[in-house]
Amino acid sequence: MNDWKKTIPVAITVCDKNGTIIEMNDKSRATFLKPGDPDLIGHDLMQCHPPHAQQKIRQLLATGTTNTYTIEKNGIHKLIHQAPWFQNGEVAGLVELSIEIPAEMPHYIRTPNKK
Repeated sequence: MNDWKKTIPVAITVCDKNGTIIEMNDKSRATFLKPGDPDLIGHDLMQCHPPHAQQKIRQLLATGTTNTYTIEKNGIHKLIHQAPWFQNGEVAGLVELSIEIPAEMPHYIRTPNKK
């Protein structure tokens, strides 16, 4: 089976319950690494974030909740979604999806299909 996570144009970064980065796909590496930088696998996620974001990450790991927001950086708009992943019913870490989005985009309200 094709490893879709590797080539999807969405940055996927995964950490364990201690905040250690354990996976990055190609887009994540292209987003967060500068040429010549070492791989971030094995590094502490907290070192990549300011104190207020570190506090949020600790909260997500402790509660197993999600965090979703949009940002704009260098004129690029992104949707960020951080969600826990589980092992044996316990929070085992976080997955962050960083998706480039248009500055303006349609929003639809769908109604349920009637049966």
